[in-house]
Amino acid sequence: MTEPRISVVIPCFNHGEFLPQAVASVIDAKRADVELIVVDDGSTDERTRVEMDALRSKGIRVIRQENKGLAAARNAGIAACTGEYILPLDADNRVRPEYFEHGIRILDANPKVGVVYGDAKYVGTQTGRWSVGAFDLQRLLEWNYIDACAIYRRTIWEQTGGYDGTMPVQGLEDWDFWLGAAEHEWEFSYVPEVLFIYRVAEGSMIMGTQGFGPAIIDFIARKHGNLYRLAWSELMRERESLVAERASLENERRSLKWTIRNLSGLLRSRIAHKLNGQSERVRR
Repeated sequence: MTEPRISVVIPCFNHGEFLPQAVASVIDAKRADVELIVVDDGSTDERTRVEMDALRSKGIRVIRQENKGLAAARNAGIAACTGEYILPLDADNRVRPEYFEHGIRILDANPKVGVVYGDAKYVGTQTGRWSVGAFDLQRLLEWNYIDACAIYRRTIWEQTGGYDGTMPVQGLEDWDFWLGAAEHEWEFSYVPEVLFIYRVAEGSMIMGTQGFGPAIIDFIARKHGNLYRLAWSELMRERESLVAERASLENERRSLKWTIRNLSGLLRSRIAHKLNGQSERVRR
């Protein structure tokens, strides 16, 4: 039996209507090296319970627990999985087969890379392409822009202590997680392709973070203060370097201006001297 390289963990709370599509997107990849675990986070609607039973009957591993929140559900699934690489997938999203190919290829080839992520295609109340862009730590420090649906080394989950369920509001545990990966100096690799399908819906969890900005930022700043201090120090060094560069340019400009002025004076003097010499020869 092939050992799993990537473990896909799907936490689910009352998303039974979308769950079969999420599961099918993993199974349809037809990869023996991909492990699938679904975590039922205390779902209360009948549709989701029925879907969970159907998955179990098909031999898919389902972990059932009382409702503890998204972070705890992801952690439970990852704790039970065996893959060296992890791919969290929300129950209302779908993954494309290419994601597995890129993830394994990049992580196997680059030991310094800890996270592989790509673009997404919006469905639901929004359509189009979500072009994430290359990794930028300064941008990540300002706000999260990398979705939880990224392939990363299990080592990162172990180093950071997993997803933190103590955040003021659920929905941004992945931001905290990525900052933790950056603190451990892992590199992020961006693949400019659509690698998963992202559902946008009214009343989604991420929408619930609106209004909690100050509390979330305070939580992040306290937990990742060293990372922000390092970024601030780097910013100050860049500023000082820029100021010094500008001062150097200003000195060069003044020196050039002085040189031009003196050269002009010397040139005028030589021209005048030459003209005077010619005048003397004419008079003779």
